[in-house]
Amino acid sequence: MKGLMHLYTGDGKGKTTAAVGLTIRAIGNGLRVLFIQFIKEEFSGEIVILNNYPTLVDVYRCSTGFIYNEGKSLQREKIKRCLEELKLKIKKDTYDMIVFDELAIAISLGLIFRDETEELLSLINKDTEIIITGRNAPQWLIERADLVTEMKNIKHYFEKGVNARKGIEY
Repeated sequence: MKGLMHLYTGDGKGKTTAAVGLTIRAIGNGLRVLFIQFIKEEFSGEIVILNNYPTLVDVYRCSTGFIYNEGKSLQREKIKRCLEELKLKIKKDTYDMIVFDELAIAISLGLIFRDETEELLSLINKDTEIIITGRNAPQWLIERADLVTEMKNIKHYFEKGVNARKGIEY
């Protein structure tokens, strides 16, 4: 079976949640998953659960933290190191699914470039399902994906001053 590429993008909530749901479904069926997180802060509740399945889920965090226009060059350097480690990991192991959580936003922020992304994707076995999340997905990535879902924000409680909540947003 040929692996397909899913892309979950847009300004609405649920992109990472979709990727985690697919990961849970995959491991429930005995598939091996490489779950990569870019951008996210140090703690993210889903990682706690995924780490309970070390034979089925390989979690790799390249957490630069959220970006507020400072330290971008340091974050870019960290991402470059992460990409080199990921290339080795993808070349040496076989996964049924690879999740690139927040890859699209890392690309749109200039932390990862198109050629680096293309190189990384080219290393993946053709039978591996690829899941990419993140807002502001570039057009070339949308065109390359087999499935694209745009999460559209209609209404959000953040607009009422509700901050991110543990167990819900992280």
